[in-house]
Amino acid sequence: QVQLVESGGGLVQAGGSLRLSCAASGRALSTYAMGWFRQAPGKDREFVTAISRSGGRTYYADAVKGRFTSSRDNDKNTGSLQMNSLKPEDTAVYYCAASSSYGNYVGVHRYAYWGQGTQVTVSS
Repeated sequence: QVQLVESGGGLVQAGGSLRLSCAASGRALSTYAMGWFRQAPGKDREFVTAISRSGGRTYYADAVKGRFTSSRDNDKNTGSLQMNSLKPEDTAVYYCAASSSYGNYVGVHRYAYWGQGTQVTVSS
């Protein structure tokens, strides 16, 4: 098993940047694909980005493509989400997650391990 803890959330003005981190403990993070999801009030949890075990492949939701960048450091057992050009509609609780699956990384159900989430608020 792996335990995940997010950090780096906060309040930022539209157009600003934030960098979220996900620290893993327990089993090596390299064993898992990593994903980032977000959930706004009254909405379902939605896929933001995923990164393969090696970090060689990344996948992004259309809403964040070109603005967000996912990365990972398996030696440090951490993952990161760099968010630029933030918009008010990016406001949500952001979660990192780990998946033992291969192939489809978009579905919430593909991830067995989740962090507690970190709040990101973008003011207009």
